[in-house]
Amino acid sequence: MTKNADAALLNLLRANARESISELARKLGVSRSTVQSRIERLEQQGVISGYSVKVSDSYAQSLVRAHVLVTALPKLSHQVVQALEKIAEVKTLHSVSGNFDMIVIVEALSIRDLDAVLDRIGALDGVERTMSSIILSTRIDR
Repeated sequence: MTKNADAALLNLLRANARESISELARKLGVSRSTVQSRIERLEQQGVISGYSVKVSDSYAQSLVRAHVLVTALPKLSHQVVQALEKIAEVKTLHSVSGNFDMIVIVEALSIRDLDAVLDRIGALDGVERTMSSIILSTRIDR
């Protein structure tokens, strides 16, 4: 399989990581053994690092999400990152330039739960200040 075929395989797996090897092979026009060996090679090379669950749009829309801008004390920023990794509601953490050091994307089941998570983040050792914005709707999601 070529790089283009690898990209096509990865796109199919992103759409449905549970799709059978037979169905992937049919869609790619190659043998089952070719698909199986290529998946194994991509896993060994670290291109495929794991598989995850994609939740339904209706479930995702029921969650309360927020962007939390975080300023951390420079000497404690690594400690802040480690603490944020342990908070299940933290879905994404970006290191950024500008007035804040990090952007944290948080998902919670309710406003009450979100409020508790925001309090936890603000209370972390090394967090100097936070500013949060609740996401009202997502207009573009590519």
